Amino acid sequence: MTKIVHSEMIAKTLEAEIVAGNLPPGARLDEISLTKRFNVSRTPIREALHVLVSRSLAERINYKGVVVKDITLEQIASMFEAMAEIEAICGGLAAMRMTTKELSTIHQQNKMMDKLARQNKFEDYERENTNFHIMIYEGSHNENLADMAKEMRLKLAPFRSSQLRTTERISQSNNDHKLIVNLLKTHNKPGTEQALRNHLLGAHDAVIINRA
Repeated sequence: MTKIVHSEMIAKTLEAEIVAGNLPPGARLDEISLTKRFNVSRTPIREALHVLVSRSLAERINYKGVVVKDITLEQIASMFEAMAEIEAICGGLAAMRMTTKELSTIHQQNKMMDKLARQNKFEDYERENTNFHIMIYEGSHNENLADMAKEMRLKLAPFRSSQLRTTERISQSNNDHKLIVNLLKTHNKPGTEQALRNHLLGAHDAVIINRA
């Protein structure tokens, strides 16, 4: 268990530094230096680097090892576009397939998040925001699509981590969620699909503004 906790913590720390620009494109992520920095063995370092590579934040280059990738705004936009389409598909299926219990659960989730939004509890809201979207993925009742959506969400997580930290943005996100829940409850497939696309577009715009 300790090894897993270490690797997750290390990956999250390095992710934040890459996104913030503290680790610039081309910077070498040397295993020996990182083991000294984090005071751990090579195993959790290798696991953390594997996470960075899987999320396209770093790449393995022959004779150099793992280095930070140059992530352009165009690449970020492309990932958001893919995420929007995957979420739209999941949402459309969820509108047709979510059970009464699942609809009640996501309704209660939305009410709880509304309270967090009004209290400006940004970190709590961000955590529950992930749970909200996972409910939609699982509500599609298509395991393959749900897994794809979760994987893409993890890939985008480093770029989205700061976009729900303002009153205006959290309020907009919460209003989007209310609309999505209402569309799900009325089994409005095309409406749910478009609402999720618009929701991801708003997240994309917030991220781009922060990085501009």
